[in-house]
Amino acid sequence: MRGPRHNLPPNPLSKKEIRMTDRSLENKRILVTHAGHFIAPVLCEVLAAHGATVIASHEALIDPAEPARVVAAAGHIDVLVANLAEPAPSTPAVEVGDDEWRRVFGAIVDPLPRLCKAVLPAMIARRSGRILVMGSASALRGMKRASTYSAARGAQLSYVQALGVEMAPHNVQVNALAMNFVDTPTYFPDSVKANPRFQERLQREVPLGRLVAAREDAEFAAFMCGDAAGCFVGQVFPVCGGWVTR
Repeated sequence: MRGPRHNLPPNPLSKKEIRMTDRSLENKRILVTHAGHFIAPVLCEVLAAHGATVIASHEALIDPAEPARVVAAAGHIDVLVANLAEPAPSTPAVEVGDDEWRRVFGAIVDPLPRLCKAVLPAMIARRSGRILVMGSASALRGMKRASTYSAARGAQLSYVQALGVEMAPHNVQVNALAMNFVDTPTYFPDSVKANPRFQERLQREVPLGRLVAAREDAEFAAFMCGDAAGCFVGQVFPVCGGWVTR
């Protein structure tokens, strides 16, 4: 009997640079928050390669007044990429305390409506704009010991769906990517990827059989920031190798 297979399928984007010839984001100013975390470092590279002027914000956004300050300092914004990162606690649900709940919601939920409130008036006035939330598929499928994080990510996606419908008549599109099993050091550091138990889980739970490359994810996000994606309203797109499909 053969043992478990640990050799992952090749990742088409992990061993070579993408040649960027598409300048579909030229003349667009894109604000990316938490720019040093989660998918943002690669995303900023890809957006810039597609011609965008990227305003990379590294502020924590915990202070209630900080989102408005960041938006004001950025000047004209065509697209807001709300990338909000926080390490996922693994506390059993019956042991989750108020401090953990407030910390996670304060980091990845509370800043979102504040950012949108700050950026939307100008978008509505000119009848043009995009908001893309870099969310998590943990909101779409139950996970043990992830109640706080999943609830926070679920709040993000519900907000996107409601705001998207409200903003569509103003020609402002609000959507989200729901990610999991994307190769970023925030959630899948080398120590995790090297663990045989993780590799077995990847084969068992992810039909793709490998992590989604950060650049693959970023390319999809770049498309969602462009004019060709103007028909999507309050959509949540899973990017997780088939871990969830809705």
